Amino acid sequence: MIAMMSGYGCVKMEDEYIRRHHRHEIRDNQCSSSLVKHIKAPVHLVWSLVRSFDQPQKYKPFVSRCIVQGDLEIGSVREVNVKSGLPATTSTERLELLDDEEHIFGMRIVGGDHRLKNYSSIVTVHPEIIDGRPGTLVIESFVVDVPDGNTKDETCYFVEALIKCNLKSLADVSERLAIQDRTEPIDRM
Repeated sequence: MIAMMSGYGCVKMEDEYIRRHHRHEIRDNQCSSSLVKHIKAPVHLVWSLVRSFDQPQKYKPFVSRCIVQGDLEIGSVREVNVKSGLPATTSTERLELLDDEEHIFGMRIVGGDHRLKNYSSIVTVHPEIIDGRPGTLVIESFVVDVPDGNTKDETCYFVEALIKCNLKSLADVSERLAIQDRTEPIDRM
């Protein structure tokens, strides 16, 4: 199924994808949200970046280093070093879902020195046509505990700002690669 960027129809597809793939169990002390990004690059290229659990620094600007323990499979854990400027230095994250057919990626934060407790996210990648060319619709949703001393709105605003930066960077990297017409796998770069 390919979505077309045509106003109302596209929003309907986004809602359908969110309803189908981005369901979170939300408790009283948690907040949740979904963000959408349209990227002018083919879905296979965007997915190759999103699915790289072992190398999030390929597009995530706040990640300086990542070490994965074990094989890349459901249950794998990565230790991520966070660049300065954020209220954290490390994050321990577990791969929860990786579906190469449906293009669904899920992860959960299981440790680290930050305030994102019980954080989990789902990223889905969908083909669409943008300006008559192959493009990609990326949807990222999350759920996280609201830390003591913060409101749900403050917590959601902070996490959404981080995700928006990641999605903008994902778009920049993907679109740059698409312009260069890179057809070989991203991991050879």
